[in-house]
Amino acid sequence: MLMNLRIKITTILYFLPLLFSNEPGLKNFIRFAKRLLFFLSKMKDNKYVQTGQGLKINLYVPAFPSLAFFQACRKVMEFKEKMPAVTVLMSVTAACRFNCKHCYQKLDKGKDVDIQLLIQTARYLQDKGMGFFNIEGGEPFLVFERLQKLVESIDKRSEILINSTGDGITPERLMILNKNGNLSGIMFSLHTYESQQLNEFMGSADAWTTLERGIEACHQVKVPVMFNSCLSRDDYYNGTFERVMEKARSFGAVLIQMIKPKPAGGWLESGADNFTIQDLALIRGKMIGYNNLKAFKQYPAIAPMIIDEDREHFGCTAGGTDRFYINAKGDVQPCEFLNISFGNIATEPFEQIYERMRATFVTPGDCWLCEKYSSTIAVLFREYHLTSLPLPPDLSEKITTGMEQGNTPEFYEKVVKI
Repeated sequence: MLMNLRIKITTILYFLPLLFSNEPGLKNFIRFAKRLLFFLSKMKDNKYVQTGQGLKINLYVPAFPSLAFFQACRKVMEFKEKMPAVTVLMSVTAACRFNCKHCYQKLDKGKDVDIQLLIQTARYLQDKGMGFFNIEGGEPFLVFERLQKLVESIDKRSEILINSTGDGITPERLMILNKNGNLSGIMFSLHTYESQQLNEFMGSADAWTTLERGIEACHQVKVPVMFNSCLSRDDYYNGTFERVMEKARSFGAVLIQMIKPKPAGGWLESGADNFTIQDLALIRGKMIGYNNLKAFKQYPAIAPMIIDEDREHFGCTAGGTDRFYINAKGDVQPCEFLNISFGNIATEPFEQIYERMRATFVTPGDCWLCEKYSSTIAVLFREYHLTSLPLPPDLSEKITTGMEQGNTPEFYEKVVKI
């Protein structure tokens, strides 16, 4: 692909001046170039889409050739220590006027953390190489002042994506949030193609109209529209998946993230749909087809969780291997779907919590930990008569001690040897 060639050449030329400095040296520069090429080879089934920031090759990779893209590339330039994480999901509030059945924050109760602590954490992470900030709530636009302060503290070394139901979005607010020029888009929820079904799923008679208003505001000021979609197993057999893709296309979306239902939050006790190996193979084929076949050229790119997190790609990169989560009350979690905590930034310096978490998640695995340990988390939640999640650090240790993460995924297994 010519675009891949352009990305490779441009990126290597961008970093070429490092050859004339002490970082990283000729030998390691060659290793960096090989690692970069290896990473790009993992993007072969992705559809590249143009946004205001540039070319998106993967949901969590900043657009090429932005400053944030080159910041993220530095991940594979680390040769002495563990490679840095490049993605963080931060929640600015638990407030939300909807009641989604699957919400992984449904049992997260507590006061929103001081926004200055989130800002300090964001600045620290930028200096450590964080290339992608995914900001959410609850509904972040309900606390617009908090959202604005956090967004404005993140400079162009990082790309920002905001998750929203659409509640509180206006064109004027979007323009304010894009003042630094690094807002890559707004990601809405589209769990069905039909308005009444979405209203029922999100627990509000206004969910669909709120969604439409938010999308229209984005289009008015040319902020890219993206979606996430959490579909059941049956939805991939009864035509719902195809209809959701058609609706996403009609809404003018550039990208849609397909999320596998997770046994977390609202579904922690009941569990989520079981997908067989055959189911996953069928779904994988559908998604690759939409990304690559000419017949689907006008459809949004699909960011498929089941492919990105499989053994042949990156596996589960929770715990700061590549990504992690900070909830609205300040708990540092390995992932938004894994309801355990390594500490809270309101009571302990973030740096200490972060390093402790990364030391636990030394290497990624191909085990989907949120699914493997959800029943244990549910048992502890009931046994200790807790009223909120995530589990506190002392109980979380019962999960992380002896935690089995599976085999190292192909990318991380090979990239450290290059």
